[in-house]
Amino acid sequence: MSIVLQGKNTEGDRIARGRGGWRWSRTGIEVTLATEHPRPQLRDVMRIGRALKMVWSIAPGWTAASVALTVLQGVLPLATVWLIKLIVDAVSDAISAADPEAAFWDVAVLILIAGVVGLAGAVMRSLGAMVDEALGLTVSDHVTDVIHAKSVEVDLEYYENPRYHDALYRAQQEAPHRPLSIVRNVTGTGQALITLVSMAALLLTLHWVVGLIVLAAAIPGAAVRFLYSRKLYAWQRRRTETERQSYYAHWLLTDSGHAKEMRLFGLGDRFRSWHRDLRQRLRRELIGLVARRSLAELAAGAAAVLAVFGTFAYVAWRAIRGDITIGEVMAYYQAFQTSLGSLQAVLRGFANLYEDSLFLSYFDEFMSLEPRIVSAERPMPMPRPITEGVRFDKVVFNYPDTERTALRDISLTIRPGEVTAFVGPNGSGKTTLVKLLCRLYDPTTGAITVDGHDLREFEVVDLRRNMSVIFQDFAHYLLTVRENIRLGNVMMDEADSTIEAAAQDAGADEFIRRLRHGYSTVLGKWFDEGEELSAGEWQKIALARAFVRNAQILVFDEPTSALDPQAEW
Repeated sequence: MSIVLQGKNTEGDRIARGRGGWRWSRTGIEVTLATEHPRPQLRDVMRIGRALKMVWSIAPGWTAASVALTVLQGVLPLATVWLIKLIVDAVSDAISAADPEAAFWDVAVLILIAGVVGLAGAVMRSLGAMVDEALGLTVSDHVTDVIHAKSVEVDLEYYENPRYHDALYRAQQEAPHRPLSIVRNVTGTGQALITLVSMAALLLTLHWVVGLIVLAAAIPGAAVRFLYSRKLYAWQRRRTETERQSYYAHWLLTDSGHAKEMRLFGLGDRFRSWHRDLRQRLRRELIGLVARRSLAELAAGAAAVLAVFGTFAYVAWRAIRGDITIGEVMAYYQAFQTSLGSLQAVLRGFANLYEDSLFLSYFDEFMSLEPRIVSAERPMPMPRPITEGVRFDKVVFNYPDTERTALRDISLTIRPGEVTAFVGPNGSGKTTLVKLLCRLYDPTTGAITVDGHDLREFEVVDLRRNMSVIFQDFAHYLLTVRENIRLGNVMMDEADSTIEAAAQDAGADEFIRRLRHGYSTVLGKWFDEGEELSAGEWQKIALARAFVRNAQILVFDEPTSALDPQAEW
């Protein structure tokens, strides 16, 4: 590994070996991610207000349209029930009317109005579905973008902690569909609530006890949903790592990077078996949970059926006594059924929103991660040019959540214009030095300075802008060649001639021009007309990406490991 510090050097190049002893010790750094989440309580996770505020802030126009359609769809059932009552009564009167034809036209007008109301309902349902879909997709894309931003913001140490990957996996799994579910449940619950209020007003004209029956019949089903939402939430948290293991097995079987060894070593059956076993375990547990919920919902549903027909018997008895008309019998029966259905929808909606709000707890858990690597409140400007050099002063570093001491008591100085090589066996800490220099981590103890100022005194972005690094595990971007190189300095124009000059310096220009579309060729085989490169050619692209960056400090971590001897020389 080599570090080049650009500038004037009066002493010439030198070779330095990182010194210091190596020993095992407990790390002093911990990733602050909870391994367990406290048992959810209604007051803690019922964050519906936050969900609504989030949805409104993301798409106020679509939200307003959804609310308006929800209100209109909520009052239509009352109009339908009342029109049916009028139609039935009009038909009853027409049967004994002196002029049946004239009476028929009265009925026909009511039927026409009912048809218009039904058509309006169909139109609003179609519009509502379109609006909810647009709103849900908008919210989902926004939340995904927020997760991406947080993923980029957090420190590298989080990516080396399995609990972080659990939190990231849960947030990523829920982001695509939970916002849409929240939107649909909020609008559906609102619509059902409006319908319930309008129907309740009609039922109160029959008897106030009917309202209590409706409430009592709907509560058991809602209680079941709340209870099993908790159970599902607990199961998801408990099995997150198993879910990630199954996804990892799936990725191994389908990723192009493992395709050669999968076939050469005959690994397909081994990883297929592992994936099947994991999925079978998850499926068995989840099916058992769903089956128990279904049985509980069946018992709750039976109670609701008894309430419906018991009330219908009371309505029939009132009609036989002559207290109400046949049309009112129909209206009350439909109103009771609709009220019960609406109340069940309201309570079920709140239960679903309770479950959806658990997504917000996953989201909040992930978004609460805070980076440790932050800029100083009043950062110093990065020296340009660097005059004194880079100094490691008694640097000690322990990786988080390990007992391994990666670096111990490292002290050295790299002066402007010097090329410093670090030579040592695998695992001796050469790459760790690079991570500390780039401030991907901070030392456990000791300091790294530039011109006498600790790296922590500089603005993080400004510091890294002055460094150009090629890691031994450099990235392969499945973009065009020109975009691959330009990623080293995204501030430059795509047509900048510096891109081709960097490719020439890296020894890549010759093979690039032999590609189908030259610098416009897409690399990799994921997309149409993409071309795959050899390992050495990919490394030359990475070198060009490092060269195109106008940096004062150049870091090369095994930059020629995949190159042939001639290209390396």
